[in-house]
Amino acid sequence: SQDYDSLLFGAKTLIRNLTVTGKRKLPNKDVYVEVKPERIDLDQVLKTLGITREQLIDIAILIGTDYDPEGIKGVGPKTAYRLIKKYGKIEKAVEAGEIPKREITFDVEKIRELFLKPEVITPSEPLEMGSPNDEEVIAILVNEHNFNEERVRNGLDRLKRAMREAKGFSRQTGLDQWF
Repeated sequence: SQDYDSLLFGAKTLIRNLTVTGKRKLPNKDVYVEVKPERIDLDQVLKTLGITREQLIDIAILIGTDYDPEGIKGVGPKTAYRLIKKYGKIEKAVEAGEIPKREITFDVEKIRELFLKPEVITPSEPLEMGSPNDEEVIAILVNEHNFNEERVRNGLDRLKRAMREAKGFSRQTGLDQWF
Protein backbone atom coordinates (compact mmCIF):
# COMPACT_ATOMS: atom_id res chain seq x y z
CA SER A 1 0.00 0.00 0.00
CA GLN A 2 1.05 3.60 -0.41
CA ASP A 3 -1.16 4.61 2.53
CA TYR A 4 0.48 5.25 5.89
CA ASP A 5 -2.96 4.73 7.49
CA SER A 6 -2.18 1.01 7.19
CA LEU A 7 0.16 1.48 10.17
CA LEU A 8 -2.58 3.21 12.14
CA PHE A 9 -4.80 0.18 11.57
CA GLY A 10 -2.05 -2.00 13.04
CA ALA A 11 -0.23 -3.38 10.00
CA LYS A 12 3.12 -4.57 11.36
CA THR A 13 4.91 -3.85 8.07
CA LEU A 14 4.11 -1.40 5.29
CA ILE A 15 5.65 -1.91 1.86
CA ARG A 16 5.50 1.24 -0.26
CA ASN A 17 6.43 1.73 -3.91
CA LEU A 18 6.51 -2.00 -4.63
CA THR A 19 5.25 -1.52 -8.18
CA VAL A 20 6.50 2.04 -8.73
CA THR A 21 9.95 2.79 -10.08
CA GLY A 22 11.77 5.78 -11.47
CA LYS A 23 11.62 9.39 -10.38
CA ARG A 24 8.78 11.39 -8.88
CA LYS A 25 8.41 15.17 -8.69
CA LEU A 26 7.93 16.53 -5.18
CA PRO A 27 4.72 18.55 -4.77
CA ASN A 28 5.15 22.32 -5.19
CA LYS A 29 8.89 21.95 -5.86
CA ASP A 30 11.04 21.60 -8.94
CA VAL A 31 12.81 18.61 -7.38
CA TYR A 32 12.71 14.97 -8.43
CA VAL A 33 13.47 12.07 -6.11
CA GLU A 34 14.31 8.44 -6.82
CA VAL A 35 11.37 6.15 -6.07
CA LYS A 36 12.20 2.66 -4.87
CA PRO A 37 10.52 0.06 -2.66
CA GLU A 38 10.40 1.05 0.99
CA ARG A 39 9.76 -1.19 4.02
CA ILE A 40 8.37 0.46 7.16
CA ASP A 41 8.22 -1.56 10.38
CA LEU A 42 5.55 -0.30 12.81
CA ASP A 43 7.33 -1.50 15.97
CA GLN A 44 10.58 0.17 14.88
CA VAL A 45 8.78 3.44 14.10
CA LEU A 46 7.10 3.43 17.53
CA LYS A 47 10.36 2.58 19.29
CA THR A 48 12.30 5.28 17.43
CA LEU A 49 9.67 7.93 18.19
CA GLY A 50 9.16 6.70 21.77
CA ILE A 51 5.38 6.53 21.42
CA THR A 52 2.57 3.96 21.42
CA ARG A 53 0.32 3.06 18.50
CA GLU A 54 -2.48 5.00 20.20
CA GLN A 55 -0.25 8.07 20.30
CA LEU A 56 0.67 7.61 16.63
CA ILE A 57 -3.06 7.60 15.89
CA ASP A 58 -3.48 10.82 17.87
CA ILE A 59 -0.64 12.44 15.91
CA ALA A 60 -2.37 11.39 12.68
CA ILE A 61 -5.71 12.76 13.90
CA LEU A 62 -4.09 16.13 14.63
CA ILE A 63 -2.46 16.23 11.18
CA GLY A 64 -5.48 14.83 9.35
CA THR A 65 -6.60 11.34 8.30
CA ASP A 66 -9.21 9.92 5.95
CA TYR A 67 -11.70 10.39 8.82
CA ASP A 68 -10.80 14.02 9.58
CA PRO A 69 -9.04 15.22 6.40
CA GLU A 70 -8.37 18.75 7.60
CA GLY A 71 -6.84 17.85 10.95
CA ILE A 72 -6.23 20.79 13.27
CA LYS A 73 -5.45 24.13 11.62
CA GLY A 74 -1.82 25.11 12.12
CA VAL A 75 -0.74 21.69 13.44
CA GLY A 76 1.75 19.83 11.28
CA PRO A 77 3.75 16.67 11.97
CA LYS A 78 6.37 18.30 14.24
CA THR A 79 3.84 20.15 16.39
CA ALA A 80 1.57 17.11 16.62
CA TYR A 81 4.50 14.92 17.71
CA ARG A 82 5.61 17.49 20.31
CA LEU A 83 2.09 17.82 21.75
CA ILE A 84 1.50 14.08 22.00
CA LYS A 85 4.96 13.45 23.48
CA LYS A 86 4.30 16.14 26.09
CA TYR A 87 0.65 15.38 26.94
CA GLY A 88 0.20 11.76 25.88
CA LYS A 89 -3.13 12.27 24.12
CA ILE A 90 -5.20 14.90 22.36
CA GLU A 91 -7.66 15.45 25.21
CA LYS A 92 -4.87 16.40 27.64
CA ALA A 93 -3.36 18.86 25.14
CA VAL A 94 -6.82 20.46 24.84
CA GLU A 95 -7.17 20.60 28.66
CA ALA A 96 -3.76 22.30 28.86
CA GLY A 97 -4.89 24.92 26.35
CA GLU A 98 -2.35 23.91 23.70
CA ILE A 99 -5.16 23.07 21.26
CA PRO A 100 -8.24 25.32 21.29
CA LYS A 101 -11.32 23.25 22.08
CA ARG A 102 -13.18 24.90 19.19
CA GLU A 103 -10.66 23.29 16.78
CA ILE A 104 -11.86 19.81 17.73
CA THR A 105 -14.86 19.63 15.41
CA PHE A 106 -14.96 15.83 15.30
CA ASP A 107 -15.26 12.93 17.72
CA VAL A 108 -11.64 12.11 18.60
CA GLU A 109 -12.53 8.92 20.49
CA LYS A 110 -14.66 7.62 17.62
CA ILE A 111 -11.86 8.18 15.09
CA ARG A 112 -9.36 6.56 17.46
CA GLU A 113 -11.64 3.51 17.80
CA LEU A 114 -12.01 3.22 14.01
CA PHE A 115 -8.26 2.60 13.86
CA LEU A 116 -7.96 0.48 17.01
CA LYS A 117 -11.04 -1.69 16.49
CA PRO A 118 -11.90 -1.65 12.79
CA GLU A 119 -14.86 -3.64 11.56
CA VAL A 120 -13.38 -6.79 10.06
CA ILE A 121 -15.40 -9.08 7.85
CA THR A 122 -14.51 -12.75 8.13
CA PRO A 123 -15.12 -14.64 4.90
CA SER A 124 -17.54 -17.54 5.11
CA GLU A 125 -15.21 -19.63 2.94
CA PRO A 126 -11.42 -19.69 2.76
CA LEU A 127 -10.05 -17.30 0.16
CA GLU A 128 -8.17 -19.01 -2.63
CA MET A 129 -6.13 -17.39 -5.35
CA GLY A 130 -7.26 -18.57 -8.75
CA SER A 131 -6.66 -17.25 -12.22
CA PRO A 132 -8.01 -13.74 -12.66
CA ASN A 133 -11.16 -13.31 -14.74
CA ASP A 134 -9.88 -10.77 -17.27
CA GLU A 135 -13.28 -9.58 -18.42
CA GLU A 136 -14.55 -9.10 -14.86
CA VAL A 137 -11.40 -7.19 -13.84
CA ILE A 138 -11.71 -4.98 -16.94
CA ALA A 139 -15.41 -4.40 -16.30
CA ILE A 140 -14.68 -3.19 -12.77
CA LEU A 141 -11.45 -1.24 -13.29
CA VAL A 142 -11.97 0.15 -16.79
CA ASN A 143 -15.74 0.45 -17.18
CA GLU A 144 -16.65 1.41 -13.59
CA HIS A 145 -13.51 3.24 -12.41
CA ASN A 146 -12.03 4.60 -15.67
CA PHE A 147 -8.65 2.86 -15.43
CA ASN A 148 -6.61 2.71 -18.64
CA GLU A 149 -7.54 -0.55 -20.39
CA GLU A 150 -4.10 -1.14 -21.90
CA ARG A 151 -2.42 -0.78 -18.50
CA VAL A 152 -4.98 -3.10 -16.88
CA ARG A 153 -4.45 -5.74 -19.57
CA ASN A 154 -0.66 -5.44 -19.21
CA GLY A 155 -1.00 -5.81 -15.45
CA LEU A 156 -3.17 -8.90 -15.87
CA ASP A 157 -0.59 -10.40 -18.25
CA ARG A 158 2.21 -9.75 -15.72
CA LEU A 159 0.11 -11.25 -12.91
CA LYS A 160 -0.65 -14.41 -14.90
CA ARG A 161 3.00 -14.76 -15.94
CA ALA A 162 4.12 -14.39 -12.30
CA MET A 163 1.53 -16.96 -11.18
CA ARG A 164 2.78 -19.45 -13.78
CA GLU A 165 6.39 -18.88 -12.69
CA ALA A 166 5.46 -19.19 -9.01
CA LYS A 167 3.99 -22.65 -9.59
CA GLY A 168 7.55 -23.83 -10.22
CA PHE A 169 8.61 -22.94 -6.66
CA SER A 170 8.31 -25.68 -4.05
CA ARG A 171 8.11 -23.39 -1.03
CA GLN A 172 6.10 -20.33 -0.14
CA THR A 173 7.91 -17.00 -0.29
CA GLY A 174 7.12 -13.73 1.46
CA LEU A 175 7.46 -10.11 0.42
CA ASP A 176 10.40 -9.68 2.77
CA GLN A 177 12.50 -11.90 0.49
CA TRP A 178 12.37 -9.22 -2.21
CA PHE A 179 14.32 -6.76 -0.03
